[in-house]
Amino acid sequence: MTPQAQSLEARRIAGLAPIIPVLVVDDAAHAAPLAEALVAGGLPALEVTLRTEAALDVIREMAGVDGGVVGAGTLLTPRDVEQAKAAGARFGVSPGATQKLIDACIANELPLLPGAATASEVMVLYEQGFDMLKFFPAEASGGAPALKAIGAPIPQVAFCPTGGVSPSNARDYLSLPNVICAGGSWVAPKEAVTSGNWAEITRLAADAAALR
Repeated sequence: MTPQAQSLEARRIAGLAPIIPVLVVDDAAHAAPLAEALVAGGLPALEVTLRTEAALDVIREMAGVDGGVVGAGTLLTPRDVEQAKAAGARFGVSPGATQKLIDACIANELPLLPGAATASEVMVLYEQGFDMLKFFPAEASGGAPALKAIGAPIPQVAFCPTGGVSPSNARDYLSLPNVICAGGSWVAPKEAVTSGNWAEITRLAADAAALR
């Protein structure tokens, strides 16, 4: 799967809703009802970060939820890519990009949303064929004004900003012509997940889905 094909699929997934939930899930028992709640609220693309021991099991459970498109976040190594694809991930997200990681995604046919924070990083990835990227860490890298500035000389590349995106600033990003969606964790607060308050998560998801 070439970088061009990966970006084409990443653009399609990013266009499903204005927000991609960034999920840190400790218990796989919460996976299916969490995914169902988010999808019911209008957020079908789900990023499960590989930051917990349960993450791969969470991906497996979410992969079976109707209407959901589950991906793996925090991909750092080729092994992460292989395990995520085997678990059922349909796309991958990384905080940055290395050649080994890119090669692994090509070999495993896993669409990658690689991270970039500077114009040079964007140019290196665009040179390889990627035109759909993650802008990370968004707020720490200058926020919406910085991403707007990058878009002026490099309008061919679209982004999903992640890192510090919240209900208070999401529209600042989503209003930019080079932003297709944004990633945020607020739609699945830990207390709501652990208590099984799926109705609250569906409400938060619906609010996020209405941001644009």
